[in-house]
Amino acid sequence: MSDRTLQETLIQTSRQFSDELAMADSSGAKVTFGEALAKCIFLTGRLRSIWQNKEKEKVGILVPPSVGGALLNWAALLMGKIPVNLNYTLPQDGIVSCIEQCGITDVIVSGKLMERLKLKLPVRVHMLEDLVSKPSLMEKLRVGFLTKCTSMTGLLKRLGGSQTKPDDLATVIFSSGSTGPPKGVMLSHHNAICNVEQVGDIYSFDQSDCMLGVLPFFHSFGFMATIAGPAVAGFSCAYHSNPMEAKVIGPLAEEHGVTIMIATPTFLQFYLRSMKPEQLKKLRLVVVGAEKLPARVADAFEEKFGCRPLEAYGCTECSPGVAVNEPGTNRPGSIGRLLRDMEAKVVHPDSGEELPVGAPGLLMVKGPNVMCGYLGMPDKTAEVLKDGWYDTGDIVRLDEDGFLWIEGRLSRFSKIGGEMVPHGNVEETLNELADQNTQIFAVTGVPDEKKGERLVVIHTASPELLDEVLKKLSDSPIPNLWKPKLGQFLSVPKLPFLGTGKLDLKSLQQIAEE
Repeated sequence: MSDRTLQETLIQTSRQFSDELAMADSSGAKVTFGEALAKCIFLTGRLRSIWQNKEKEKVGILVPPSVGGALLNWAALLMGKIPVNLNYTLPQDGIVSCIEQCGITDVIVSGKLMERLKLKLPVRVHMLEDLVSKPSLMEKLRVGFLTKCTSMTGLLKRLGGSQTKPDDLATVIFSSGSTGPPKGVMLSHHNAICNVEQVGDIYSFDQSDCMLGVLPFFHSFGFMATIAGPAVAGFSCAYHSNPMEAKVIGPLAEEHGVTIMIATPTFLQFYLRSMKPEQLKKLRLVVVGAEKLPARVADAFEEKFGCRPLEAYGCTECSPGVAVNEPGTNRPGSIGRLLRDMEAKVVHPDSGEELPVGAPGLLMVKGPNVMCGYLGMPDKTAEVLKDGWYDTGDIVRLDEDGFLWIEGRLSRFSKIGGEMVPHGNVEETLNELADQNTQIFAVTGVPDEKKGERLVVIHTASPELLDEVLKKLSDSPIPNLWKPKLGQFLSVPKLPFLGTGKLDLKSLQQIAEE
């Protein structure tokens, strides 16, 4: 159980591993832990006039994964601020909603990103590029003194982060909005540090590891693994802003000897197509989540790169790690077993009655990594958090060996003729029958006067491939009620995905309804 804050952990790690690589990115930037701490202290001086007011406790950051973006988050923590990494894949009104919910008045942005997105934000905007311009002699002297001549306590007192307690907020991460408006998930220092340690217990992180940092900082895994992770566990990160640019990521991974990758099955498909085996020759661990890992993708990845991807499970509200598979006891198809210090129970979705082993039901979890609640939404918090138990909204079954198996998202079922039909299972069957190295079918539901609901399959298949899949579907072992007919398929140029790699379920629903 952690009794530290992220800023205390950061200073301790930076001084302990001063000469070890902390972070690098595809622009060529590269810093050791000692250099990273010095640059953060320099940044705190530049940020003081922007973030000096006490009421500006939550500070806005709109920067993609990069050395500069990570240092900015660390600097905010050293100042006792709560960094809020804004989701730049949301439409402008979604970003503005997040800013307003947090009471943010100033946002530090990447100039290149702002230019590309053409955003107009109703707050003061400050370019990161301007903040890191050449330091003056006085600034260099200040950094040198604070870096080398002050204790941890003294340094935090000078920078502003000394009053922070482990149970105070470390960040607010907004849900992806895949099924509705984004909600601000409040995570404490205790939540974040515990989760890094929980996952590290399984995967044995050490200073020789280098993690590929392509998940955005506004994503819960991006924050836990690539901002909190290096500070807590002392490994390095190699950042790139776009997780799908395999032609850039390959040389970056090779140069820095990437050993750990956290990704989605969709991202793995890009790496399979465009990366060379020698670029991932040091890879020892690949963990995937957010969507089902098709066996064909896992097989192809292992064959090409010599490392079997492991499925894991998390949710933003749990900082986010909940369950993982381990290299020695991987059970393909499952999402693994619970992390230490976590409890789980499977209950009936309507009655709340706890169900026996093997029976599918709603997953409830409890542990030190469970969120403090939703920002400014006590009613929403009360709906999902009861006596410390978090309602994940996922339908699972728990086997006798403690492995969890996802049956589907409660919101991703259609009630057809009184029977619950899981969109995920139908989706998985269709994609397996298509036998492609990418997802081409996505399933949603729309109201139906006769049966209550009916399935709609949004797809990118050619007419020939669709015809082939439909022929195979008739012999598929899934129930006939689950098998969509030709008239239920809708062709689109591309499936809607969020920046996190998840299907955009809200857009999927809109496409089906329109």
